Parts: sequence; C-alpha cells; structure tokens
Amino acid sequence: MPKIDELCINTIRCLSIDIVQKANSGHPGAPMGMAPMAYVLWDRFLKHNPADPKWPDRDRFILSAGHASSMLYSLLHLTGYDLPLDELKQFRQWGSKTPGHPEYGLAPGVEATTGPLGQGFANGVGMAIAQSMLAQHYNRPGHEIFDHFIYSIVSDGDLEEGITAEAASLAGTLQLGRIVYLYDDNDISIEGHTDIAFKEDVGKRFEAYGWQVIGPLDGNDTEAIDGAIRKARAVTDQPSLIICRTVIGFGSPNKAGTAGAHGEPLGEDEIRLTKQNLGWPGEEPFTIPPEASGHFREAQERGKQKQADWDNKLQSYRKEYPQEAEQLEGELRGDLPQGWDTGLEGLFSNQEKPIATRAASGQVLNTIAPYLHSLMGGSADLSPSTKTIMKDRGDYSAEDYNGHNMHFGIREHAMGAIANGMALHGGVIPYAATFLVFYDYMRAPVRLAALMKLRVVFVFTHDSVGVGEDGPTHQPIEQLIGLRSVPNLITFRPADATETVEAWRGALEREDGPTALALSRQGLPVIDRTKLAPASGVHRGGYVLWEASTSPDVIIIATGSEVDIALKAGEVLQGEGIAARVVSMPSWELFDAQPQDYRDQVLPPNIRARVSIEAGTTLGWERYVGIDGIAIGVTHFGASAPSKVVYEKLGLTPQRVVEEVQKLVRKGNS
Repeated sequence: MPKIDELCINTIRCLSIDIVQKANSGHPGAPMGMAPMAYVLWDRFLKHNPADPKWPDRDRFILSAGHASSMLYSLLHLTGYDLPLDELKQFRQWGSKTPGHPEYGLAPGVEATTGPLGQGFANGVGMAIAQSMLAQHYNRPGHEIFDHFIYSIVSDGDLEEGITAEAASLAGTLQLGRIVYLYDDNDISIEGHTDIAFKEDVGKRFEAYGWQVIGPLDGNDTEAIDGAIRKARAVTDQPSLIICRTVIGFGSPNKAGTAGAHGEPLGEDEIRLTKQNLGWPGEEPFTIPPEASGHFREAQERGKQKQADWDNKLQSYRKEYPQEAEQLEGELRGDLPQGWDTGLEGLFSNQEKPIATRAASGQVLNTIAPYLHSLMGGSADLSPSTKTIMKDRGDYSAEDYNGHNMHFGIREHAMGAIANGMALHGGVIPYAATFLVFYDYMRAPVRLAALMKLRVVFVFTHDSVGVGEDGPTHQPIEQLIGLRSVPNLITFRPADATETVEAWRGALEREDGPTALALSRQGLPVIDRTKLAPASGVHRGGYVLWEASTSPDVIIIATGSEVDIALKAGEVLQGEGIAARVVSMPSWELFDAQPQDYRDQVLPPNIRARVSIEAGTTLGWERYVGIDGIAIGVTHFGASAPSKVVYEKLGLTPQRVVEEVQKLVRKGNS
C-alpha cells in the first residue's frame, strides 16, 4: 500500500476515534474497520464537488451504517466541505452540525438521515430509481446529463433488517446497475459475534435477488477494493454488493475484533496505544498531517473540474434541447410548472352520486399527471384499490425506465424509504400508497421523511372501519392519531371529493415536509358548495362548513366520512330548536398552526358544548372538545360486516351525535 494511502486511512481512523473520545459518546469501532474502503471510494471514484454539495450529477454516498458518523464527518472535513474542525469537536453536542447519526440538512454533504438500520440502504434504491428515470427522460447522445452512481457502506445490522431484503429484492428486479454498495462484514454486533443471530450466506442471498456479488475480499486491501469497485461499475444491469471482510476497531490492541469497540469510546489509554500501533505521528488529538490534508483536499480541484465539465455539457444541452432543459431545471429546483393544476377547479361540480375519496383522489391524480412530469409513484401492490395509477404515464420497469408508475410489490417498509430516496435525489415528486392500516409497516420512513423535511406524498386509503367486511385486521383505529403525532407531517382526512382536491393541492405545494392523505373506501356525498362553505377552508386545517345560526348552541367537529354524519345531525338538531355549527377539520396540524383569532372564530371559547365524531380512536380530540365536550369514536377493534352495519353498531351515526348533543344541552341548562 502506498504510504500516502496508509497515512490517509489512518487519518480517518484517528480523527474518528478522537471525535468520539471528545464527545465521550459514539461508535469508534466501525470507522476504524471501514476506513480503507471509504478512503478508496472517496479518493479514487466518488464524483463530488465539496464547494457545491447539491450539484445534480454528483455521485451519492450514503452511510447506511449511520452509527459510523464520525467517519463521514471526518471525510467531509478532510475533503473540503464547509464543516470546520471545530464542528467535529462538537460531535453529539447541542446545536452542532455533527449529531450522533448523520442528519440530512445539517452538515453539507450528508445525503440522507441514517441510523435506523436499513433505511439508508433503501434510500439508495430510491435514488437509483430517480437517477435512471431522469437519465432515460433527459439524456441524449453526447449529452449525458445524469451519469452518476449511488454508493453506500452497509453493515451487518443493515443486512439483518427486513427492509433491506425488501429493497434489495426490488433493486435486483429493476436491474439498477448504478447501485454499488460496500458491505462492512465485521461479524460483530452490540451483543457479540453475529453468529448468535446471523449465519446466512449473504452473497448467495444477494445473488438470488439478482445482484452482482463481489468478494469476500480483504477490507484492508486497497487494491482489491479498487478492483472490486471498478468491476461493480462496469456491470450496468445489476446492482452490486462488494463484501469486505473487516476488523471492527482495527488497530486497537485490546478491543479490535470485539463488541467492546462498537458503541463506546476507546478511552484515552487505548487511543494512545492504538495510535502507537498504527505508527501515528504524536498523541495530540485531532492531528491531521499536512501530507494527508493536502492529498484529501485534491478532491476540491477534481470536483471543481468535473462540475465545470458538466456545466459546459448542460449549456450545450440547453442550446440543442431548450424545452427539455427548461423543464428539467425546474424539476431539479422542485418547481411546480405553471398550470400544473389545470382542470382541478370545478372537477367535481357535476358529481351527483357519492364518490369515495380514494376514487376522487385517483381523478385528481390523473387530472394533474399530464401537467406534472416530475410526479412519480405507486403502491404496495394495491394501486387498483388505492386508485393511484396514472393513465398513459407508463410503468417504470427494468425494460423501460421512462414510466412514472412504480410497482413496489408488497413491501410497505421499503416503499416508504425508497420514496424518501427519490425525493432526496431530486427531480421527482414521489408518492407512495397503501391501506391506512398498513401505515404500521412504514412508520419509520414516514417519520424520517418528516425529520428530513422531504416532499413525499403518502396516500393511505381504506381509512376507517368503513372497510367493512375485511374485518378488524384491515380496519384502522389508532393509525390516524399515529400520523398526527409525527412532527412536521401534515395529515389530511378530506370529507368529500372537493376537499380531496384541496388536500392534493396542499400536499404538492408543500416543499418543507411530507403529507399523508387518509382516504375513504366507501362512497361519500359531494358537499354542495353553493350552499355551504368553499373547500378552500381545507388549507386552514379546519373551517365552519355549516351552521344554523351565527350564535350556535353547540359545535360538532368531524373529519372525513363522518362530516356527512355531522351535517345530518346538525339538520336534525335544527329541527329540535338546537342551533349547531358543523366544523370540518381535515388537518389538525394546519388548524393548530393558524393564528389564535382564526381558531377562536371557528371554535369560540365561550361555546363549551362540543361533540367530535371520527371513525378512529378518540385520543387527542380532547384538545378540541375540551373537558366538557364529548368525543365519539372507536375505542376498540372493529368487526367484519358491511360498512353500514359496522358504523351503526359502533355508534357512528347522526342519531348518536344528536343524543350526545342533547345530553350536553340538558347538562348546560341544569
């Protein structure tokens, strides 16, 4: 191994363990073992420009093994990203750009928030899907605008997670040859040797998925790693997994190869011995030899030149293909093209029959699809039921990367993370659909989408016990409150087709976070907006839909399919001399974000007689009905029966609302 390579690799190792020691917290072992493969990748292959971390044609590097974050921060600092050494010294501290696991949007050059194992692996699959789709749409002979790879370092823990199996299977099926993953096979986990729970032949497993498997090879042999990456890049119709046998905590005399090197600082004495063992010059922490610094910083000039070449290529592309270039650059910025919502106004004005909001959503999707080229998505084998097929937009497949309709297979967990990867890559606006009850299978990627502030639309249909005959296994009860509990996630549960239009509009116009749409299986009447409030109130989260008097006696609050129940109850109450106000509350999050005076207009504090109705758990509704109000909902699992019967048996009826209001009125008058 050339001396400069050895020095640079040890610089990564020593800087990483110093970072962890300074914080007195972290994972030193993985960076010590991974350093050679990371160095070879970053020094010889990775196409990136530290001066412009968002350059569209850069290679993407994902540290799926996010616990090894000190290594990533070391690489970013060493190669010249805007991540000063002082930030590395603030590892895991309040307000730093170097949190314990990499977070997208903090340190420049971090491509994805990782740490929950397997998520980064699947994110990379999404990035490769976006890359291939954009390349197929926009590249022209001599004008390869999208010509980059998706790299990741993955760990034993990543490969143990089920999401990895889902994502790897799909990646192999789609023949995503731009994926090159390096597997840090060190045989150690927190509890000890991986043999206690993980004995499979990983290579054969990935070959069965349709991947090119290279290795096992010596994770310290830089030339073997170099050759493996070259071989992986040469295969265009298979993703590649390079198996590198490594030693966790390499260089540590007493902890190398043990679980003790995984999740705690080595300690001052062991660090001193480790540096001596590696032949490191001196014991001062955060030492970066000038020779290593100079070599790493060559990445700046390489990146600058590569991006300049690409800029020239893009300029030439603009001249030859001005229309495509204009559209492409808008998509890379995340712009919605002018007129993207053409046809949405009055889309359901002539709709006389009840229509499920899932079906209305499908009509919205197909109305905007011709105008919104960047829209791409699909479902977990449920698109005929979730109504998420875009007509005449083609199917994305190994045979044709032009298509906009994704087929994720029955892989909800991976689907969510892959959609996140598509959004992280840029140039596409992804959506992912399944039944609401299966949100439980994809909570982690929905949460991470919110944490990363990604523009992803999660479409959840069959949103209540209205699923009916499929029974309690398919009837969501607690999922709505689960969605609403996620910070920075906006959840819409529209009452009818017209609210569904506005929910989609809100989802697509939102650029700083994901949106969840909860949609009905059963048909719902389309609200007559000539007599009631316009659906534009959806954008404020909650609004007065109907009232018998401007001085109501009671407020009935509802969402989704239960808004019609609330309206019917309001009419009955009006006949009994009780003035009701019906509030549609499609989005708690948006309503809570409104100014206090608006919220007080919709829910006047002096009107304490309030009833809510929603086909889900009542948890959380106390914030709107107060201690004197009543929340009607479902506090136990449902049952298999026709939806009308289920609603009646569970008390989700206008009569139940009327009875509860009457109790409140009598109580108020007593």
